[in-house]
Amino acid sequence: MTKQAINIQDSYLYQALKSGQVLSIELLNGRRIDGALKRFDRFALVIEHGGREKMVYKHAVATVEVAPV
Repeated sequence: MTKQAINIQDSYLYQALKSGQVLSIELLNGRRIDGALKRFDRFALVIEHGGREKMVYKHAVATVEVAPV
């Protein structure tokens, strides 16, 4: 019997996608991007803010959190 690995990253992002929460994403260079998660895959996130979409590569992300209200 094999154990299925728990993927915390995908679980967290899927919940944010379903709920439509605004996320605050801090990049490795210190820049912060706030917006709603629209799509994600193994390598990138698509964030919408102000009617525009931005694609961010995951390797550039330092932290992801729910944006303060």
